[in-house]
Amino acid sequence: MEPVVERIDRRAPGARDFVLRFWDGSEVPPPTGVDAGLTLVVRRPEALSYALRQPNELGLGRAWVTGSLDVEGDLERGLALRERFDGLRLSAGDRLAAMRAALRVGALSLRGPAIPESEARLAGGRRHSLRRDRAAVRHHYDVSNAFYRLVLGPAMVYSCAYFGSPDDTLEEAQARKLELICRKLRLQHGERLLDIGCGWGSLVLHAAREHGVRAVGVTLSEPQAGLARERIRDAGLSDRCEIRVADYREVDDGPYDKVASVGMYEHVGRARLADYVGRVKRLLRPGGLFLNHGIVRAVPRPWGRHSFIARYVFPDGELHPVGTVIATMERAGLEIRDAESLREHYALTLRRWVANLVANRDAAVAEAGEERERVWRLYMTGSALSFEAGDISVHQVLGAKAGAPHGLPLARDALLAGRSG
Repeated sequence: MEPVVERIDRRAPGARDFVLRFWDGSEVPPPTGVDAGLTLVVRRPEALSYALRQPNELGLGRAWVTGSLDVEGDLERGLALRERFDGLRLSAGDRLAAMRAALRVGALSLRGPAIPESEARLAGGRRHSLRRDRAAVRHHYDVSNAFYRLVLGPAMVYSCAYFGSPDDTLEEAQARKLELICRKLRLQHGERLLDIGCGWGSLVLHAAREHGVRAVGVTLSEPQAGLARERIRDAGLSDRCEIRVADYREVDDGPYDKVASVGMYEHVGRARLADYVGRVKRLLRPGGLFLNHGIVRAVPRPWGRHSFIARYVFPDGELHPVGTVIATMERAGLEIRDAESLREHYALTLRRWVANLVANRDAAVAEAGEERERVWRLYMTGSALSFEAGDISVHQVLGAKAGAPHGLPLARDALLAGRSG
């Protein structure tokens, strides 16, 4: 394989500061004068087959998920190397040389290697139909409650935390985020709150316990709903909290005083975004508030069908510019009252989750399998880099429905300071 690697080194001088080690123990060191920072390990020949058959991140992702491609050293540093190879274009001669080398070492066959079990296989049907959305959401969330507890920690909050300092614990930052949402919504005792995409019920619990609301949470995941109900019973809040297994399109018992959607709209899709916001508006009472917390696309690089995220993490997921989210809310008749970027907070959050996963790797593998553990480790590590670089961001956008006073204070610092009810 060395002649093939040398071709790439010539096209990207100095970019490869890592060792390539193959399944037979042979190695290709970095070019002369370049210190190796880590080792990329090709553990089995099928890694080359995956990469050659899908010469994009899907091929590399399949090799990683199966363990036929691995990294010795800092995975985050390895993923950061992609920037050095941006714009690299292989010639037809480069590709032919790679094919010939792969054939010589037995890495290519007519049939090709099996697609990993953890790759999404959604049922047919219209994109973002009720049936297909259920399948997409359950692919991601019905992994294992115990697995998520290992990753997320006792807070069981699967969205961006809010750090007062980089030294905060994850639990402190997640509690601060839940309180931030409640304060922005100006929750008052006895109000009705709808939490769309409630996960394991953490916001529902916090809002009922700390602000005295009557909260309804909806999720498409049966395991999530089961654990959320258990946590509500344990907290003695069954008289104030309800968890439903339902799509947001199936909620019809408004009006609600306040609506929160945290880390859910990414599953809605651009074609359904107006319907989603319109339904939220219809569920709100006049003067009610809606907080949408979601990941947004900061650069024009949407997930393609060959992306690792689309195939393994969030099938059918879509990210939109924050301007699209705000414009859609305004067109629906919601007045935008506040918008805040939490981009740096999500990089910190993801690194905490990765640290939890690494510390509990054996238990995570035992609970969800090695493929799932590798998927989550790769996607969370890569996502931390993307948030840090500004490729993606996360915004909280607060909107108010007309028809009655919204109850928001004049000054923004008053919005965030003190208890609201």
